[in-house]
Amino acid sequence: MMHAKPFVKWAGGKRQLIYTISKNMPGSFNRYFEPFLGGGAVLFNMLVFSRSPCYISDLNEELIRTYLAIRDDVDAVIATLQNHAQAYSQDPTKHYYKTRANTPDDDIRRASRLIFLNRVCFNGLYRVNSKGEFNVPLGSYANPSIVNEDNLRTVSSLLRSRDVQISCADFEKACEPMKEGDFVYFDPPYYSELRTSFTSYNDSKFDVKELERLVDLCYRLDGRGCHVMLSNSDLHKVASSFDCWNVKRVGVNRSINSSGSGRTGHSELLITNYPTDMNIVQTTLQ
Repeated sequence: MMHAKPFVKWAGGKRQLIYTISKNMPGSFNRYFEPFLGGGAVLFNMLVFSRSPCYISDLNEELIRTYLAIRDDVDAVIATLQNHAQAYSQDPTKHYYKTRANTPDDDIRRASRLIFLNRVCFNGLYRVNSKGEFNVPLGSYANPSIVNEDNLRTVSSLLRSRDVQISCADFEKACEPMKEGDFVYFDPPYYSELRTSFTSYNDSKFDVKELERLVDLCYRLDGRGCHVMLSNSDLHKVASSFDCWNVKRVGVNRSINSSGSGRTGHSELLITNYPTDMNIVQTTLQ
């Protein structure tokens, strides 16, 4: 079996929680939906052990273009990425900011641009401004890993060898086809009560209205007989929105943080509408 890993670093990536998430998935389901795809850690794990059709999506158009380019022409993506690596080695600052300032017309070069910027930008942070423009400064790396050819080929092979439908869509639109027996995993930008908290993965904000829209969708999917799993912030607002569901606090580290000490000692919530071995979190609800 092929084991792929995320080809981009992504805020809130789930590699460290793969065991916990997998352990608490439903025992059986028809189709798998993941509307906040991000780095794809959960998807890649899913593709190893499950033959269920997968419907994956994200509102970030550049990210979805990259998945499609890797699936359809990984050789071309690797070749253009190698060009980035060579130019970067000659003049890191000049090549980074020149690349950041220009968006190519074709999907292959747009894919290699996103991967390159992600590998060498500050903290691997994907952030855009109100115009949807990537605006993260160059990071400080002695020898960054820009081209992981083997992993890109594995990702491409997995996406082509399984029944995987990829789309750029809002999470509510992405879940319209869901029926009884289907399973969805939601990993949205996390809700925060701090106005300075980072929630801008695209040119829209995931604020309290978006959280409430997601909560409403979760209950509607529950009414259809769908299996629902959700990851989000360890906050009363989130937990109380699902006070009749299974809620568990899990410990996590944050790989994207400006301070090393700020990357440890965090927790988040894992929520399901079906029975698992999880216990209801009482402390969060107090």
